[in-house]
Amino acid sequence: MKKHGTLIDPHTAITTAAQYALGLEGIEIADRNQLNPLIGPPLRDSLREYFNLTDPQQIERIVDKYREYFLEKGVYQNELYPGVVEMLQQLKSAGLTLAIATSKLMISAQKIAEHLEFDWYFDLIIGCEYDGTRSHKSEVIDYVLERLDPKKQCAPVMIGDRKYDIIGAKEVGIESIGITWGYGSREELEQEKPDLIVDSVEALCAQLLEG
Repeated sequence: MKKHGTLIDPHTAITTAAQYALGLEGIEIADRNQLNPLIGPPLRDSLREYFNLTDPQQIERIVDKYREYFLEKGVYQNELYPGVVEMLQQLKSAGLTLAIATSKLMISAQKIAEHLEFDWYFDLIIGCEYDGTRSHKSEVIDYVLERLDPKKQCAPVMIGDRKYDIIGAKEVGIESIGITWGYGSREELEQEKPDLIVDSVEALCAQLLEG
């Protein structure tokens, strides 16, 4: 069985990297909480949607500087949500196949997992590439599904805190679970109609073990 989930609090890492990259373009953000909408979606899409940026060259400069900062410092500025390690231990012990499907650069996601020492729980850690390959969540999920052994797959489900996770799951035809301890609101999740919404790591773990 394949599971994907929201495991870390990336607030400091993402907002600090974005603040740095935007500042180099003269876009000063004093309160990093204003950058919370950047947590979750592909960065290029967020820059267009939330900052109304239209110059492709400027967007690429921001993305490049964001990644530069994130790979040097941001990968070390994430924290595991409470209870996540215990959940991963239980899921792995139960024989579930675990994968990470993220909009982050794949190398960044792998470094974060290694730094926080939870990489070994996962069969795959998949994200986007530098050239924009797999820039949308549905592409990441689809790639994960292709890579994992079909014989081990049983009712795959995408787990996430933002609408992009739910939309991506629907686009590839799998179930989804919305979680409320991340950076998307319950209202945002409900609008996309996931199969289930849970409010705690413990509730998510119980649901996955039952499934």
